[in-house]
Amino acid sequence: MSYIENIYVCMIAPLLIAAIILKGEGRRVLVFSVAGMTTCLLSAYISAFAAGVVGMDAVTASYEISPVTEEAMKFAPVLIYILIFRPDKKHVILGALMTAVGFATFENACFIAANGTEQLLQLLIRGFATGAMHVVCGMIVAIGLYFLLDQIWIKIAGTFALLCLVITLHAVFNMLVIQTGAVFWIGCAIPMVILVVFLAFFREKIDIS
Repeated sequence: MSYIENIYVCMIAPLLIAAIILKGEGRRVLVFSVAGMTTCLLSAYISAFAAGVVGMDAVTASYEISPVTEEAMKFAPVLIYILIFRPDKKHVILGALMTAVGFATFENACFIAANGTEQLLQLLIRGFATGAMHVVCGMIVAIGLYFLLDQIWIKIAGTFALLCLVITLHAVFNMLVIQTGAVFWIGCAIPMVILVVFLAFFREKIDIS
């Protein structure tokens, strides 16, 4: 196994053990966290395969292939959960949020393993920015589903539109953070600012407690 698979096994093992012990909301949180890490690993495989098929370099693939793959894969556990269990809105929001958190956590761990920790400040900023970006994208889809779940006739169109929105946001973020200087810092700031706006306007309106 490569280092990515080793990190994956080491990270999900204690979470799965805890999920077996816990019940109810605690188990749900851990299962979706593991689902996020799993979709991160699978999306890396799919993106690498697709880039190899079309002969695309890693940098170009990071903003042409990876955003589509990652956001679609990140949404998959939530969609399966909705179709099988018919959960209430609160659990849909929680599932989308924790899947995004698990995805971002595993991605950050792999990024540090691959790039080292020489520039700690930049790694911290990028880590928070990546986490904010994945959480923001997950919450955009989740909040959309929160308002669309009762509107059957616009579910499909609305979900597709939301996925297109988060894929675009993800691609813009990836294009900015691979740069240096002011462009890098602007790219890191964008998801953090959006997250603050979300917290200001939507936190009190949606119950995920």
